[in-house]
Amino acid sequence: MQAQEGAAAVAMDHAVADTEVMTTEAAASDALLPMLLPIGGGETRADAADAARSDEMRGLLAAIRRLAGIVEEETTALATGQKIDFDDFSARKSRSMLEFVRLMRARMHLGGEVEITEEIQRLRDKLERNRSILEMHYDAVREVASIVVKAVKDAESDGTYTGRTAQDGK
Repeated sequence: MQAQEGAAAVAMDHAVADTEVMTTEAAASDALLPMLLPIGGGETRADAADAARSDEMRGLLAAIRRLAGIVEEETTALATGQKIDFDDFSARKSRSMLEFVRLMRARMHLGGEVEITEEIQRLRDKLERNRSILEMHYDAVREVASIVVKAVKDAESDGTYTGRTAQDGK
């Protein structure tokens, strides 16, 4: 029995020695393979930061483009004389603008990105065109309203106070 235990111990020592040799040989052969290792994990962190920045940039660009799409849709509807729901457009623009402002505040470091700057400039141009068309429609509504008010006053008046109003310059 002691002979068997002795033989088993020698076999175990031999197996451990073989494993150590194999591990050392494998390590030596692995060391010969070309490999890029991050220095202190800096590259890994940079890659993760770039990926996060890229995700932030895509999100911000999507928000800008969504807002630009809503503004363009309203501008086109106004320019072509389609019947539009101003309350709906106002609510959609407000929600989209709120999303854009929140994203910009949270990601101010992206403000210097060329692509974002270009998208914001395109949005600004679309907003200016939208404002101009809305102002034109507002002026037209105001003029029509003043014509209607004058027509109603003229229809209701029996002429009793017309002379005095003319003298007062009204």
